[in-house]
Amino acid sequence: MARTMTAPADPGLHGWLVIDKPEGITSARVVAQIKRATGVKTGHAGTLDPLATGVLPLALGEATKTVRFAAAGHKRYRFKVRWGIARDTDDREGAVTAESAIRPDQAAITAMLPRFTGMVLQRPPAFSAIKIGGRRAYALARAGHPPDMSERPVEIAELRVTALPDPDHAGFEAVVGEGTYIRSLARDLAAALGTLGHVVELRRLAVGSFTEKQAISLDSALALGHSLAASGHLLPIETVLDDIPALALTASEAARLRQGQPVTPQDEGERERLARIDDGAIVGARLDRLLIALARIEDGRLRPVRVINR
Repeated sequence: MARTMTAPADPGLHGWLVIDKPEGITSARVVAQIKRATGVKTGHAGTLDPLATGVLPLALGEATKTVRFAAAGHKRYRFKVRWGIARDTDDREGAVTAESAIRPDQAAITAMLPRFTGMVLQRPPAFSAIKIGGRRAYALARAGHPPDMSERPVEIAELRVTALPDPDHAGFEAVVGEGTYIRSLARDLAAALGTLGHVVELRRLAVGSFTEKQAISLDSALALGHSLAASGHLLPIETVLDDIPALALTASEAARLRQGQPVTPQDEGERERLARIDDGAIVGARLDRLLIALARIEDGRLRPVRVINR
């Protein structure tokens, strides 16, 4: 049987690649294809359902050590809801479970949006990757035993109507925090309007600072392979760290930090900045503006958490 060959690893491929995910493929499959094409460790910042398209930031090489900072950023989505039909997956790919003749009008929809803005309680879809007793919720649901999903607080920073093409559909745009499910938002909004609903179209427009303008198609990225570093599409590791403090070190301080030793900057200005940062905070330690480690502040010193090797 023929085996799929993985390209030799390129030691220079460290950074962020923004893929415009096509419909019909899982995020895990995108990661696997890029990893095979480049030969380097690859991760992603925020799963997109197979139905969804749009911004899927991929971390290559040492950038995988910064994934959690990208995943924690706000995400912007554009989506379309179909009123009057409930499906077990809360999107168009699931089986119909109920129907309603009620169709909300523009006034009712607009009046309801403030209830779904801010911090709200949301019950994730049964068909989701959340683990229940060590198993993925979607695996239990597919086996005919959909789990009872508990509500949890999520942030919906913005929610607005963008289109009302016909009585059966409404278009929206939302900016949400980590862990928010657009499928759940559509389901719950429909219920609050006295009807049923599910997502028929979903596109992610941004993840943190990553936007559609930076995105490249999956086919184009696979064709570039090892040439990604020179293509202009590979963004610096530091791209996702704008929201955490950065401290500049000398070459000798950076060397000690890389060896796992705690460091106190000798530069007076950097020590003053360090003194203003709370104990326990994560900072980016840099040498000549390049990230050399993620470090935690402990007793006025930098203790390395993840060292960046490049």
